[in-house]
Amino acid sequence: MILRILLVAALLLSACGESAPPNGVQEYTYQIVHAYPHDPQAFTEGLFYKDGYLYESTGLEHESSIRKVKLETGEVVQKHDIPDQYFGEGIIAWKDRLIELTYKSEVGFVYDLAGFTQQKQFQYPGEGWALTTDGKRLIMSDGTPELRFWDPETLAEQGRVTVTEYGQPLKNVNELEYVKGEVYANVWLTNRIVRIDPATGKVTGSIDLTGILKAEDIGSSQPDVLNGIAYDAKGDRLFVTGKKWPKLFEIKLVKK
Repeated sequence: MILRILLVAALLLSACGESAPPNGVQEYTYQIVHAYPHDPQAFTEGLFYKDGYLYESTGLEHESSIRKVKLETGEVVQKHDIPDQYFGEGIIAWKDRLIELTYKSEVGFVYDLAGFTQQKQFQYPGEGWALTTDGKRLIMSDGTPELRFWDPETLAEQGRVTVTEYGQPLKNVNELEYVKGEVYANVWLTNRIVRIDPATGKVTGSIDLTGILKAEDIGSSQPDVLNGIAYDAKGDRLFVTGKKWPKLFEIKLVKK
């Protein structure tokens, strides 16, 4: 009788899919699928993949730019330098436009996606860190535990959610990417990416990327922290890199 009960319970769990871990946060490590060249002078702040190319924003005053990059070679095929007084941050495409944040200036820019010609600028309160989209809204991070939701046409704020992990607010939520209904986010100054439920703000997964950039990859460059996530939805490919990293990696997630 006990055996029959256990068998029925196992079948029910199988039918319902995998059960969540007891603490609600699934831990992952990674498998490198492929490594691509990346400009070791690019202080990566924003990254996304579209129509076969990577679009990247770089930071630091006097060095900030937006770029269109060949994935396979790392070649920059199109580039727009940001005025020297601005520290470039997150970017995202919306229709035929590219939208960019800046760090502490409370100013953002809207460009023509095809030519990187500036169309207008806009303002928002607080710091600007990252942008992504769920196809209906823009999702923005500002370094605090909050994600902001913006109307993509007016750029007006529509609401916020607090990111929590184990019930506690998670600060330093940085570069964002929308992947299969979740927001993936770098946690600044760590080797971690978290997976966030945008409806609740709860962290559902934690990806440990420790050791992905090896000493032999670095050479004479001086890389900074992990930052930069891009997703190819058609090819189901996930890419990560870092500030001034000489490589960009396609990875698969592996459960711990």
